[in-house]
Amino acid sequence: MSLPAFAALLERLAFTPGRNAKLALLRQWFATQPDPDRGVGLAALTGELSLSAAKPALVRELAASRTDPVLFDLSYDYVGDLAETVALIWVPRAGVNAPPPSLAEVVEALEATPKSELPALIAGWLDTLDANGRLALIKLVTGGLRVGISARLAKTALAEWAGVEVAAVEEVWHGLTLPYLDLFAWLEKRGPQPDARDLPVFRPLMLAHPLEEADLAALDPAQHRAEWKWDGIRVQLSATGGGRRLWSRGAEDISSGFPEIIAAMEFRAVLDGELLVVREGEVAPFADLQQRLNRKIVSAKMQAAHPVGVRLYDILFDGDEDLRAAPFDERRARLEAWFARTKPARMDLSAQIAFGSVDQLSSIRDGARAAAIEGLMIKRADSPYVAGRVKGMWWKWKRAPLGVDAVLMYAQRGHGKRSSYYSDYTFGLWRPDGAGGQELVPIGKAYSGYTDQELLWLDRWIRNNTTARFGPVREVEKGLVLEVIFDAAQRSGRHKSGVALRFPRIARIRADKPAAEADRLATLEAMIDGVEIP
Repeated sequence: MSLPAFAALLERLAFTPGRNAKLALLRQWFATQPDPDRGVGLAALTGELSLSAAKPALVRELAASRTDPVLFDLSYDYVGDLAETVALIWVPRAGVNAPPPSLAEVVEALEATPKSELPALIAGWLDTLDANGRLALIKLVTGGLRVGISARLAKTALAEWAGVEVAAVEEVWHGLTLPYLDLFAWLEKRGPQPDARDLPVFRPLMLAHPLEEADLAALDPAQHRAEWKWDGIRVQLSATGGGRRLWSRGAEDISSGFPEIIAAMEFRAVLDGELLVVREGEVAPFADLQQRLNRKIVSAKMQAAHPVGVRLYDILFDGDEDLRAAPFDERRARLEAWFARTKPARMDLSAQIAFGSVDQLSSIRDGARAAAIEGLMIKRADSPYVAGRVKGMWWKWKRAPLGVDAVLMYAQRGHGKRSSYYSDYTFGLWRPDGAGGQELVPIGKAYSGYTDQELLWLDRWIRNNTTARFGPVREVEKGLVLEVIFDAAQRSGRHKSGVALRFPRIARIRADKPAAEADRLATLEAMIDGVEIP
């Protein structure tokens, strides 16, 4: 498959809003493209393709060598996306008639070419392609594919095309290697299903639905079990004869960032749990865990300052025995027996909460914030461990969010479909400036919560009220109030305001409210300390 064919797929995916329509495009692509290119394309779409040889700075330098730097800077400021800017502004050399490369050729050449020769290699490819092809190439080599699909959607399309369950694809996925020739042979019934039984692969997680009023009204306490929803990150521990892995909820291998957990996995089992920073038996705020996230190498000092553990929820495999079809109560009993027998370091069991009525459970949930817990998980006693979010099995009943009225301070363009709009917002609250007045101090950023119509309104307001520019960031007139909601607030020495918000999002645009009447920083600090501000 030539790169232009992949570029055409990316363009159609980017401008196709419906999920079913995207699935149809992907199914057709899997059915019509040859090996090994479709495997490379699949890896790119699912985020499994890692090409570290070419950096965005290299692409920018190439573009600067072909065009006026002032024109490039103006174009980049207007477009807001480096790959799109270079694709549109690139001036090909005259007389180039080489055929475009295939996806496999791009990967092979990038891996084999010395660093000093990369600029000429990439420039040569850009010369052979049209604007769409250049955009696809740049996003491919810099790891910037954003076409509105998730890895799960791509795997779903693959499963639908082959007529198998998506869980079956997920089951073998992390035991595969590029360009997935054995996967496609199995899906086309030309070969056996890849065998990942003895590998520490990721098993699809069971997810919960938000608990709604109708669900709550129909809840039978005798048929359900409850436990705390801890404020860490969901992880899967997979220890087999083939190795040990710690997986995030999104199927990312995070083993290297938590070597002490890997060292403690001296067993053969697959477990479901929550990764937390735990000091002297007490769970630390999520901000402490953030210090450990997204690190490939973690020092002994960091491990000592932010000690991690796993609070176990469930057991999927006990040795080679697959327990996922068993009901929750049976799996829980097996987990407790396994834990008593194994006594793994850095792990404990998430306690079950006894309740006799919905009202009693509601009262227990009301105490979650004071205990720095995210809420409750409610699980049907007879529920098997099923991949994905199956209605009626598990629910999450999070505590009610907190909120403040904050003032918009800065804005930046988003990515992908939002690259033309100012969709990333920094907001702040008032505090005394030391001279008898008030100053705004930023407390967080939000990228979600608003509707498409509100995004358009905000984008126009920002463009019409810009007071300064700092690269891609626009400072705006301090005149627009946003109602911001968030799950929790914590003290933080890393932020100018001294606080950090957990999952902030925009709840409402308060164009009716004067900026001077927005909340004070003291109001937010009181939420952390549990003090009421009159």
